[in-house]
Amino acid sequence: MKPEKVSEDAIVLFIRQLQKEEKSELTIQKYMRDIRRFQVFLAGNEIRKDLVIAYKKYLKDNFAVTSVNSMIAAVNKFLQFFGLNDFCVKQLKVQKKPYRSSEKELNKEEYIRLLNTAKSINNERMFVILQTIASTGIRISELKYFKIEDIKQGEITVSSKNKTRIILIPKKLKKVLILFSKKYGIKSGEVFITKGGKSLNRSNIWADMKKLCQKAGVSKEKVFPHNLRKLFARCFYELKKDIAKLADVLGHSSINTTRIYIMTSGYEHQRDIDKLGLIL
Repeated sequence: MKPEKVSEDAIVLFIRQLQKEEKSELTIQKYMRDIRRFQVFLAGNEIRKDLVIAYKKYLKDNFAVTSVNSMIAAVNKFLQFFGLNDFCVKQLKVQKKPYRSSEKELNKEEYIRLLNTAKSINNERMFVILQTIASTGIRISELKYFKIEDIKQGEITVSSKNKTRIILIPKKLKKVLILFSKKYGIKSGEVFITKGGKSLNRSNIWADMKKLCQKAGVSKEKVFPHNLRKLFARCFYELKKDIAKLADVLGHSSINTTRIYIMTSGYEHQRDIDKLGLIL
């Protein structure tokens, strides 16, 4: 049955469908936020094509292109689920840059500065978390798989997005993790937990990272967990020059996704074109 409005019942049905598709919890939460934003915009009005177009314009006027396209994709999926395909709208066209923005790129020097700052203020947990993400390339949601029993074996089995992959732990990191767990009396299970023994969530880590970047003098625009994963990707590629291997390590289904991670910076792109020698 096609809903006339974005009702609570319609949202519940849509969420159930996402669960049947085995979408991750974070993905489902993202869809829910996007559909509720659409619901608020409609303000109780019926779903109409002109209002969907107006919503697209509202998003375009208030958000970055990538965010707009992400939110449009969520609304389109919602509409398609209920057979309202004619109400779907096109995403914004994006002209891809041949290089990444250095304004939001965390470089190795800044990463080291974050580590030294975490160490100097005795935030040992953040000191270890930063190194764990940066030296393995894991997603922040995969920290929960770092358990004492597996760390001692030197590898972690990660299940994410309906896929399973093996994460090898660098020898130095293995030593750091074992010493950390011994110091805080963690004898089994997850290494990264709250004082109450629960898994750390991304908001805990995000908040600590934001505090850390201020003390370290690193732009807050650069300091977020996924940037550590991208730092790992760039360092790995610079060392091995093997994009297929990197895609496997990161758990990417498509090498095109991996290419985004290893794009050169604007500075590097400028340096390369300056070396072409085509100007007299």
